[in-house]
Amino acid sequence: MPRALNSLLLCMFLVAGVAPTAAIGAPQKSILVYGDSLSAAYGIAQARGWVALLGERLKRERPDYSVVNASISGETTAGGRARLQGALERHKPSIVVLELGANDGLRGLPLKQMQENVAAMIRQAQAAGARVLVIGMKMPPNYGPDYTREFEVAFAQAARRHQAALVPFLLEDFAEKPELFQPDRIHPNEAAQPLMLERVWKELQRLL
Repeated sequence: MPRALNSLLLCMFLVAGVAPTAAIGAPQKSILVYGDSLSAAYGIAQARGWVALLGERLKRERPDYSVVNASISGETTAGGRARLQGALERHKPSIVVLELGANDGLRGLPLKQMQENVAAMIRQAQAAGARVLVIGMKMPPNYGPDYTREFEVAFAQAARRHQAALVPFLLEDFAEKPELFQPDRIHPNEAAQPLMLERVWKELQRLL
């Protein structure tokens, strides 16, 4: 390509605010968000969920990445573990954001089993070449102090053991604010989604 034309194209890229590698069709790296209703935008428009907002932010700040949302409302860690391999083969992610466990807690499922499932999914994703971000949750106090404490630390233990990144609590700083939840008092509303994104982005950007 003539040098003058090369320089002209570079100037066009810079004026448009687009990195040349992205503009000429370099393959994007994908982020797989693998969660439950908290990531599936339950009860609100899909375009206003935190995962969709993440996609918009990536377009502005990291156009070399795209996001795939494979979250399913009601999913448990056992269900997620059973279908993860297919998702990894289909999407070939560079990063997996693992947001599962809340439904295990709400159903009072054995915590040892939940932690084993989370650890197995971390290992699966890492074996596929992906970096992993684990998103933790907390249970309300009515589940008893022992269960709630053990539930909370299960995510940190699994992440630490397998050298994965961690967001300790997705609903940090607003879990006690009813105005940021839907009437069921379980699912965050549209106004809470940017807060969830910021909580995830703080750790996710270190993996990009």
